[in-house]
Amino acid sequence: MSTLEAIILGLIQGLTEFLPVSSSGHIELTKAILGVEVKDDLMFTLTVHGATVLSTIVVFYKDIARLVREGIKFRHNESVSYIGKILISMIPIGLAGVLFKDRIEELFNGNLVFVGAMLLVTGALLLFTYYAGKGEGSISYKSALLVGLAQTIAILPGISRSGSTIATGLLLGISKEEVTKFSFLMVLLPIIGANVMAIASIEITATTISPWILGIGFITAFISGFLACKWMISIVRKGKLTYFAIYCFVAGTIAMLMSS
Repeated sequence: MSTLEAIILGLIQGLTEFLPVSSSGHIELTKAILGVEVKDDLMFTLTVHGATVLSTIVVFYKDIARLVREGIKFRHNESVSYIGKILISMIPIGLAGVLFKDRIEELFNGNLVFVGAMLLVTGALLLFTYYAGKGEGSISYKSALLVGLAQTIAILPGISRSGSTIATGLLLGISKEEVTKFSFLMVLLPIIGANVMAIASIEITATTISPWILGIGFITAFISGFLACKWMISIVRKGKLTYFAIYCFVAGTIAMLMSS
């Protein structure tokens, strides 16, 4: 992997992790376009995912600090309830990761037809938000579970995690600000947990990717992720998700045409 390829892949990961266009789908599509084949691809993936996790923490550090500070008081309060909802939202993806880990990994095989089809699904889901009313509700335990199910479906390459979870929340009548924040906070523990498990399963010292390439990927993903996260908050607030629906339709069509 060259420096330029690391920059491009880091940029794609950072932007698409938060924008509703599917990071996994675009990473697969970009690899196909660039013709990138990396033996230690998992190591690079873990690095850029770690960068986007850090960017999320930086953007929402006040909310995270408040949840931690009030959560360790070990008495029922609003923050403890919110943490409980986050934990409930993690149940579906946790079960999927444990029960279907091997089958999920088989999906990431460069199948552009599948990626393109799932991008079309993402576009349709984002388009549905146009008909969602002006939600003023908050996250309930039931809605947290439903949003968690949407996150689980987004394991499929081409299904946007942020797009599916935010769209589901909006269709459930949850306020734009509330569902956006919940969507980004609920993914922190699953990504951190998945990265820890992946690191434990590979031999880090045996990687052939240079620290320079990993560092470039990390920095690029962090900066682009930070900017994309801030931008996404503004996009949802202004109700502009339908523009990304059009983009997903175009990208999905291109992916399917590339495979023919």
